[in-house]
Amino acid sequence: MDHALDVREYLDSMKVLRFFQSQRYFYRFQYRFSGLVVATALFVSLLSPLITHQQALAQASAYCTFPAEAIAQKELFLQATLQGNLEAYNSYKTTLNHHAEWLRQCRSQSWLKQQAIWLRLYPCDARPGGIDALLDRIVNRGYNQVYVEVFYNGQILLPVADNRTPWPSTLRQPGYENRDLLAEMIAKGHERGLKVYAWMFTMNFGYTYSQRPEGQQVLARNGAGHTSLSLHHASRPDDRIGGIYEEAFVDPYHPKAKQDYYYMVEAVLRRRPDGVLFDYIRYPRGPGAASIAHRVQDLWLYGEASQQALLQRALNPSGQDLIRRYISQGYVTIADIESVLSLYPQDGEPLWQGRVPSLSLAELTPAEVHPYLQAELWHLSVAHAIQGVLDFLSLAIYPVQRQGMMAGAVFFPEGNQAVGRGYDSRLQPWDRFPDSIEWHPMAYATCGNTACVVEQVQQVMAQAPPGTQVKPVLAGVWGQTVNHHPPLEAQMQSIHQRQPKINAISHFAYSWQEPASDRDRKFCQL
Repeated sequence: MDHALDVREYLDSMKVLRFFQSQRYFYRFQYRFSGLVVATALFVSLLSPLITHQQALAQASAYCTFPAEAIAQKELFLQATLQGNLEAYNSYKTTLNHHAEWLRQCRSQSWLKQQAIWLRLYPCDARPGGIDALLDRIVNRGYNQVYVEVFYNGQILLPVADNRTPWPSTLRQPGYENRDLLAEMIAKGHERGLKVYAWMFTMNFGYTYSQRPEGQQVLARNGAGHTSLSLHHASRPDDRIGGIYEEAFVDPYHPKAKQDYYYMVEAVLRRRPDGVLFDYIRYPRGPGAASIAHRVQDLWLYGEASQQALLQRALNPSGQDLIRRYISQGYVTIADIESVLSLYPQDGEPLWQGRVPSLSLAELTPAEVHPYLQAELWHLSVAHAIQGVLDFLSLAIYPVQRQGMMAGAVFFPEGNQAVGRGYDSRLQPWDRFPDSIEWHPMAYATCGNTACVVEQVQQVMAQAPPGTQVKPVLAGVWGQTVNHHPPLEAQMQSIHQRQPKINAISHFAYSWQEPASDRDRKFCQL
């Protein structure tokens, strides 16, 4: 491929376009005489070389954003294509190939090999040219990966005609039953040199799922009988359904939840994304003081399936009886211990998975052993809740890895922290996630500069097993501070200086970068 000629086509042809713009005839020519403009641009592109490929790359920023001239020409070709101009269509496709190669080479020369963006699609993206324009904007900013949200807020990005999951399709308008936006995103993304990942909520099944006949039985519950929906309703009675109310977390031990989720993942995999990222691999965070779990009643293990699984961790009848008393009361008494010992004298002492008695009940009185058993039952309960999260993640990534695709987990670096005797109620055990998947820590800390962002990334790097692919997620926009988040380039440079091994970073989210475009796509009428 003659790269010098490729870039010359972009820049030389723009001389014609700038002339039309300066005469204020650009848009009329674009729509009424697009064929003439395209033909003229193609003719000019055959003139003698004016610039080398390397010089053109130098015009791009350090983050591989495209020159304005190249962006404008591509937009012109797309608009003419949508009007049925065959010559423009061919030129547009050629331009996409050239831009894909240009982006590939630029990224290969940058320390940041993978720059990704998180994206939510809307029904309006089914408009003619909608996905093309969207992906072109993403490529223009230098991104070479896009994480497309396919399961969120109780809906799935599958066509109505091919959706056998319990969740409604995102695109439900009549006449669009066969439109497969996910498959289109993957195909059109690949055409532009993008890797396209499917981004999915995990234990958060959404409000719509909770309204199914069996939905309430599948939800996770705490010791007060609250689900994530009812807990937040009780703490914020004036709120309406939407936002946080859409967070309906399931009991990870419930077989129905596991079955429904597994089948959904398989349906997404049939579209052949480059990878799948799993988000919300945790329990809900309680409001206020409930954000820290200090008591067993604060843990989300009171769903029927989770309780049964916890009781099955007992290794003898006395152990099971003591576990049952603990989770029902929130504690055990000295009288409970005496009762259990008298009911099951053959057991010797209560046992459950992970318990290695360091003190013999034969040598201690129930009063003396009471604080030890109380502490061990608390740790058993926390470990059981955590294991549910890990098992559900294993279930999710299994079909992905079985098909040779990349799986990844999205998490909060602070989601697994201990606070005194308690724990963050989300119980997100990312430090125990498998090292065979990508780790995507959401480094969203704000402190007036980039130091706390770097600190979160360093915390993850310090605990990640050697060889783990750590790909930080940053919140913010280019060139300015927004919501106390420093500019993206400042955050990335700070990470690069402190953690030079990191060569992949993603940005949350497209809606932050292109708010006007996002609003138009979100609220338009098909």
